[in-house]
Amino acid sequence: MSLTDVSWLIGGPQGSGIESAANIFSRTCAAMGYQVFGKREFHSNIKGDHSYFTVRISDKIIRSNVNDVTIMMAFDAETIFRHYDEIMKDGAIVYDSDISEKTLDETHTIDNQYRARLTTRLTLKKKPATVQGVLDIAKENGVRLYPISFKTVLSNMADEINNPKIKGMVRMYNVLGVSFSLGVLKMPPQTLLDSIDTIFSKKQAIAELNKKAATYAYNYASAKFSDFAYALKPTNKRQNMIMVQGYHGTALGKMACGCRFQPYYPITPASDESVFLESNELVDVKENRPGSTLVVQTEDEIAAIGMTIGGALTGTRSATCTSGPGFSLMAEALGWAGINEVPIVITTYQRSGPSTGLPTRHGQDDLLSTIYAGHGEFPRIVYASGDVEESFYDTGRCFNYADVYQLPVIHLMDKFLGSSVVTCNRFDAEKITINRGKLLDKVDGNYKRFALTSDNISPRSKLGLENGVFWSTGDESDETGHITEDPELRIKMMDKRLGKLPYILKTIPDDEQAISYGKSEICIVSWGSPKGPILDALEMLKKENINVGFIQLKLLHPFPKDCVEFLLKDVKTIIDVEANHTGQLGELLKQNLERGPDFYILKYTGRSMTSTEIYDSLKNIIEDKAQKRQVLTHGS
Repeated sequence: MSLTDVSWLIGGPQGSGIESAANIFSRTCAAMGYQVFGKREFHSNIKGDHSYFTVRISDKIIRSNVNDVTIMMAFDAETIFRHYDEIMKDGAIVYDSDISEKTLDETHTIDNQYRARLTTRLTLKKKPATVQGVLDIAKENGVRLYPISFKTVLSNMADEINNPKIKGMVRMYNVLGVSFSLGVLKMPPQTLLDSIDTIFSKKQAIAELNKKAATYAYNYASAKFSDFAYALKPTNKRQNMIMVQGYHGTALGKMACGCRFQPYYPITPASDESVFLESNELVDVKENRPGSTLVVQTEDEIAAIGMTIGGALTGTRSATCTSGPGFSLMAEALGWAGINEVPIVITTYQRSGPSTGLPTRHGQDDLLSTIYAGHGEFPRIVYASGDVEESFYDTGRCFNYADVYQLPVIHLMDKFLGSSVVTCNRFDAEKITINRGKLLDKVDGNYKRFALTSDNISPRSKLGLENGVFWSTGDESDETGHITEDPELRIKMMDKRLGKLPYILKTIPDDEQAISYGKSEICIVSWGSPKGPILDALEMLKKENINVGFIQLKLLHPFPKDCVEFLLKDVKTIIDVEANHTGQLGELLKQNLERGPDFYILKYTGRSMTSTEIYDSLKNIIEDKAQKRQVLTHGS
């Protein structure tokens, strides 16, 4: 039968080309007209430990991964040991037959905790602690096994094309694996070859070699494993669709909205954005927005935010990009930007903490940190995107907010969003408007940088502007910027700065503060990356005639109390869904609405949520089988 929703998993040692293989698979499927949602999981070491990539494809819009894997490609033992029980009934495992007798004890990269759990399972099933042992369990569960000797295939191919060097090229196992998978799925091979051409466009000799290997492997698998129940056929392509990495949204958004300076210090998972910006820093986005984005790698995060502030003082749109530990180091300078009303944007890609925590894993641990970081009281905006497409347009908004309200804006992303590979609507730079607020082009004289105004926002000069002289210090100041400790002036200046918060809530449109996806007496409240899995889970429930509402909060500080209260006015049951331990959004609801969540669906394993997990948890709540707090655990 033709299958319209496939989940494919490939695994192997870190540094062995897993990401390249997933890229080929994803590009091939996207070229065939399928929607793609891919997610990479990897350890924080440079090379050796287990890495895997799950790619879900469908002929319908998808926004998340699911629990069950349709077909797994494995050329090492750990992938099979780790994921054998994730394959759906009637699914398939394509694997290197040369590793079938490898034992659990010989697989040294498996940690002791998982080794102990797996040993217990195998003992209960009366299976040997070998690859074959877990494969036998999978087979008993209805999974088809497709063994292939990668070494033999490579050797035979080398003889056939008269190129003996290929026999030892184990790096080609990835392209072989992708091709075996597509052969099993009977997807037409031409798009596979086109994808290889695209990926290796600057290395024609390598492209030709990989295409020969792909053709050989595809023909081998499609002929030998013709009994697989499912096939992938070309589907209708949606117009204006692109496939992007998660961090492309914010990076391209910065280019489109006129960000021209980004200092940063490398940190996972934020570095990808800055590296991408740097590799494209000479690109003119539009004829009416010429200029490049200067990217500078600094000595630490303190220098990065300091340079960002310096850039903003010149009138240049400036940003930095970091993750939790780096943001902590920026807290003091964040306060300096706050008291001096400097418009900067900090893109924060959250990961699991505290301290170094899980440096390459996902989390939404930093919501309250970003709201409260820094000593003293000063205004800021904390804003969260829910998906990659959204992040492009939100980036433009964040820069406008920073300029218009003259304060730091923290744009919350996370590892799940940054590491995803997705198909989405093509970004439209024409939809990003630029509003520089009260930034002056000239000053006639008697200038006061921190003038007291009715809207609490002062005309802003920039460094070097004639007659626009001003002072910026870390101390309290008068309207010109000179240091003061006068108590009455202190009240006026504090009221001026913090008076921006109600003005922000009054002037930012409601649909930029929070978005409602349907109404029901049972309603999810969430923020950030759970958006995709939640929407997919709600679609699953709708097929059963079950209606659950969803409110996505985008503006998290200042908290949009009036907007959220209106959206929740008829809701009887509130469900908080987020990827942290304490339910940080739930705390904000209690503080601002005097009403907290009735249920929590939380995940803090470092792995992202799947729509399957959220669907199952919602069903438990609806059927009155759930405890107040449900903790999700799926993922290796």
